[in-house]
Amino acid sequence: MLIRVESLGKTYQLERVPVPALAGVSFAIDAGEFVSIMGPSGSGKSTLMNLIGLLDTPTEGKYWLEGTEVSGLSDDRLAEIRNRRIGFVFQNFQLLPRATAVENVQLPLEYMGASGARHKALAALARVRLAERARHRPNELSGGERQRVAIARALVTEPALVLADEPTGNLDSRTGEEILSLFGELHCQGVTIVVVTHDPQVARHGERILHIRDGHLVDDERVAAVMERLA
Repeated sequence: MLIRVESLGKTYQLERVPVPALAGVSFAIDAGEFVSIMGPSGSGKSTLMNLIGLLDTPTEGKYWLEGTEVSGLSDDRLAEIRNRRIGFVFQNFQLLPRATAVENVQLPLEYMGASGARHKALAALARVRLAERARHRPNELSGGERQRVAIARALVTEPALVLADEPTGNLDSRTGEEILSLFGELHCQGVTIVVVTHDPQVARHGERILHIRDGHLVDDERVAAVMERLA
């Protein structure tokens, strides 16, 4: 089991008033699964993504990643695990504009002090079929190519989990489908993928859909069952 959360919750303080964003969420994700977290704006899905990605800490409940309870670890230890074991893909790509594709991809390895960073970055770009664009800067790439660079960057540390936040949000429908197909290929290669989205069409590319509404997990549905219900 890669991820296990039990009664996970997060409450923010807004001008000393407690504002619950997530409450009592429990689920597990096995290594190699492709899971979508779906919900409308304000549902709590982004809060859940931040907790899973160790970008935030819960105010209640527990979270195990690769068998280690991470919900109570120090900020330094969380940052170490996040940098080594989680790869992030964002809607707006978050690439350094003055760096080439290969330089963007090798950044996580440089932060870790890993050897052979450039060689590994080129291999990651080849994995997403973008090796020939390695020396191009983001403004010389299409939206789909920028997202492929971001995916290569997420993969280059060989993380336990790739966490994608609205990865097709800034792409046209055709390019978005290409990126989701790439996620499908990576899933077939054994990569664990969690996609956070508000779009049912995107969510159905996963094996499971965790439905979040008003801060609660309201359904954990297998995609086959979703497709049968919509047929």
